[in-house]
Amino acid sequence: MSWVLLRGLTREARHWNGLPQQLASAGEAVIALDLPGNGVYCGLRSPATVRAMTAFARAQLQRQGCEPPYRLLGMSLGGMVATDWAQQFPGEVAALVLINTSMRPFSSITERLRPGNWPTLLRLAARWNDARYSERVIHALTCERRETLEQDLTAWDQIRSSAPVAAGNAWRQLWAAAQFTAAPGRPTCPTLLLSSEADRLVSPCCSKRLAQAWQVSHQQHPWAGHDLPHDDADWVCQTLADWR
Repeated sequence: MSWVLLRGLTREARHWNGLPQQLASAGEAVIALDLPGNGVYCGLRSPATVRAMTAFARAQLQRQGCEPPYRLLGMSLGGMVATDWAQQFPGEVAALVLINTSMRPFSSITERLRPGNWPTLLRLAARWNDARYSERVIHALTCERRETLEQDLTAWDQIRSSAPVAAGNAWRQLWAAAQFTAAPGRPTCPTLLLSSEADRLVSPCCSKRLAQAWQVSHQQHPWAGHDLPHDDADWVCQTLADWR
């Protein structure tokens, strides 16, 4: 049974860094998907709804001949897609893991996107085509592990140059995330919430409240930022292994 990985806003499969390889080295089958407008699909127009992103992701697996059930691991916007998938098509999802995600009706807009970051994000939008500036700002907002900063920026610059995300697609993805509302019922599959105590972008209370509402497991990393797989992929893999 495959782990299907879904990244967040404007990010693609290569931004998982070493996580897919670590899962695979533990004997897991791993498929990292790109959402429309990102990665191999950077030339496509991003949908303005999570529901359309879910349909796109499901169609990718069908084209690849990968049959359900799947274990979905989604981060941030990818977590919303994974949640929508599990709620719409419960027979296709055997397990659901959500990393630093948030959604209505469980969290407010100021929890889902911390207000202190709004001016920074507006400046980021204004300079979106300045790759080095944009990636450095994203790193500062999402990562707490800084010793690999220059290596990360070099890798991220290369990703952006080979598969640039258009500004319009970034806005549509942000709109889709802001508008997403989970269905009333909790997912029927085993579900795990992972959050980061030092998340600068999304309040960790979003994952805590979601876990409480659904009565599912929740583990919080003590120092990582929003991009938990970047900051401590070992912890993510070990937590998944312990949970299963």
